[in-house]
Amino acid sequence: MNSGKKSKRLDTVRNLVHEMLLEESVNKEGMLVHLYGVSNFASKLAMKRVQDSEITAIAGLLHGFYFYKTGIEDFPGPNSADAVRPILRSAEIFTTDELSIILKSIFYQEDTHLVHGPYEEIIKDAILFQMYFQNPGRSLSKVEISRLENVFTELGISKENIKADVNVADANVNVQTVNINIEDRRSKLADLAETLARQNIIGTPGDKRYQEICRYWPDSDIYKVLEANWCAAFVYHCCMKVGIKLPIRYPNRMYRLAGVGAWLDWAQLAETVIFYRDIREGFEPERGDIVIYEKLLTDNSHDHIGIVLACDGDQLLVAEGNTDNKNYSSVLYRERGHCILGYIRVDDSYQFNFQGEYRPI
Repeated sequence: MNSGKKSKRLDTVRNLVHEMLLEESVNKEGMLVHLYGVSNFASKLAMKRVQDSEITAIAGLLHGFYFYKTGIEDFPGPNSADAVRPILRSAEIFTTDELSIILKSIFYQEDTHLVHGPYEEIIKDAILFQMYFQNPGRSLSKVEISRLENVFTELGISKENIKADVNVADANVNVQTVNINIEDRRSKLADLAETLARQNIIGTPGDKRYQEICRYWPDSDIYKVLEANWCAAFVYHCCMKVGIKLPIRYPNRMYRLAGVGAWLDWAQLAETVIFYRDIREGFEPERGDIVIYEKLLTDNSHDHIGIVLACDGDQLLVAEGNTDNKNYSSVLYRERGHCILGYIRVDDSYQFNFQGEYRPI
């Protein structure tokens, strides 16, 4: 690596953050305070723990990238890591090991109840430290208070100075309440998909409804990437809106959920197993299932996706984005026996819960 490039890479990341500020209409002052605060705390903790302060400062600056680019609060760690990965790789200023450290530190930022490597722990503690001083009245979980006490002690500050209320609801969510909130999501998915698809959304940047579909993917060229290719992004948008929440890429998988292949891959994971072939004995498509087509519009496998509204004998009523690759949404009938690979049926109790080791790809 060029040593001149290395000496300027923190400045490169700072410039990236400032470019993001100029583009977005979010609370710019609050964003700067938070990101630079986390970055500075991370750098100090790295020095204390004899780790690379530059790498931790960079991870601290980028940990909130996805939220500040999109305004979406879901999965800040996995989504920010995935959003900054191609940017950092294209900059060509980090070694493979350094890139892995940065992305892992960002990915695991919310897992305060677990212990990971030294850099991941620095970012967790730096975020908590900054949030405590930026919002002193904020209630904290018992785990967060314990972490904060440890950092205070490490820095030679009496933990008696910590003034925070325990958020008793944080770690003791009533399971029955959760089930009530997520029940019948497939029915809600079909209702929303039908409503949106009938609006004849046009896949152009000028259509505000299409902008909402694309906003999950904070790439500068996203409209070009999804042009006449947004059927899976439509499904993702509908799922997120009704509480079937997934990060923009399932960890360690090749593709983002803006593509049909990623949905097929996710549905067949060992921890998921919710994909059903149409020829499976006894399986009948139902309202709210996700249908994956096989060579329906092209010669490529799994080339289209939609949401089932009804199954009437040999016909399916489906809601689709980018119908027939013609760049608009619609509700239409498809022959059940024609070019259907299978179905995804998401159980009402499903919640994303990645337990493996994140490996940046």
